[in-house]
Amino acid sequence: MAAVEDGMWWFRALRAGLAERLPRHAPVIRLLDAGCGTGGLLRHLATVRPDLDLHGLEYDPEAAHIAAAKSGARVTSGSVNAMPFPDASFDIIVSTDVLCHAGVDESSALAEFRRCLKPGGLLLLNLPAYQWMASAHDRHVHNVRRYTAGQARQRVAAAGFGPVQSGYWNSLLFPLMLLHRMLAARQKQDSDVSFFPPWQDRLFFTVTAVERGMARHGLTLPFGGSVWISATRP
Repeated sequence: MAAVEDGMWWFRALRAGLAERLPRHAPVIRLLDAGCGTGGLLRHLATVRPDLDLHGLEYDPEAAHIAAAKSGARVTSGSVNAMPFPDASFDIIVSTDVLCHAGVDESSALAEFRRCLKPGGLLLLNLPAYQWMASAHDRHVHNVRRYTAGQARQRVAAAGFGPVQSGYWNSLLFPLMLLHRMLAARQKQDSDVSFFPPWQDRLFFTVTAVERGMARHGLTLPFGGSVWISATRP
């Protein structure tokens, strides 16, 4: 994971999309990547947003060590179910493909995100889309939940967050993703997370860049491979 996330098109697209959703022109912003894995997002943000005060939280101690070394951020080993931080510690909490994990209690994690955000703080989530898209990949990475945008929005709102926005991304490539999952199921493959041929990787990333450009002009599609959530703690 540490090697693949640095280069694979999907991770690069995820990081680019999240970076675009971060606020600018503010005093020092304290940001937590909750469930930071091996630190790919933290390292990206350290490069493109050096104004941020970056922190990470990761359950696996080895991954937390890799994340700290890779990004230079302050990374703590712990669970999103009971985060080891005081109330109102962060201006922004980002969490990518964490609520879906078998080891995460969804309600507890959302309550902890709310507790650890400052009033007016921003929550950014990325989640896998559609339970019917569950596959061998989900079993391999221990995902037990997938979401529609409406389901994710309702659960975040029920956890006490203010205005909640949601939508899909990786929409233009979704038909190929669906076909790949169908073929992978027949071939009993383990995971979609792997290196791609360079030409294919560049092509797929370019498609996601086109999609981000469309979104900046208000052009989005009502489906996709992943759900994004943006919400505020009142």
